[in-house]
Amino acid sequence: MPYSAEHKHRTRARIVEAARVLFNRHGFEGVTIDAIMKRADLTRGGFYNHFASKQQLYSEAVASFLNGRGRRWRDEVGVQPEKPSLANAERMIAGYLSAEHRDDCDGQCPMIALPSDVARAGKEVQRAYESLLQGMVGIFERSLAGRRRDARARSLALAALCVGGMVLARTLPESELADEVRSEARRIADKLVRTKT
Repeated sequence: MPYSAEHKHRTRARIVEAARVLFNRHGFEGVTIDAIMKRADLTRGGFYNHFASKQQLYSEAVASFLNGRGRRWRDEVGVQPEKPSLANAERMIAGYLSAEHRDDCDGQCPMIALPSDVARAGKEVQRAYESLLQGMVGIFERSLAGRRRDARARSLALAALCVGGMVLARTLPESELADEVRSEARRIADKLVRTKT
């Protein structure tokens, strides 16, 4: 008896989530199809029923963050993209640049967990990564629109401060300098949200 479409969808989602966590931990080259399927509690033979290649899975794993773990993270920190406000932008900054986000390797945003890997990856993976960046910039831009004349420029700068600050903090998690960078990135980001000029 063949599996239902729903079963196939759930199985595929399980593989994508298992891969996302492993890619966050070990990067693209450090993860095998066998390891992904083992984490998903499936056999290797089933992989090619869902994906043409590991690269295709990588792209989906990066893209899945926005509406998967990323959505849960936004809910946890109180970010409501559909209700833009300055407080929304401030919550996004506080949550993204938090020590908790830095320390949650499995749940981290791929923009901070995988930038070097993505730079070496194919166009499909880079497009998925870019969609995450556009999502972050969009949340900031909607939150600042109508309140700041230069909402787009500030939103780009906010995303750069959040991602850049966390890349350094994640790379050197026990460094006082990296923690200082993360704290200052948050202070300047908050200032960008609050100042009118």
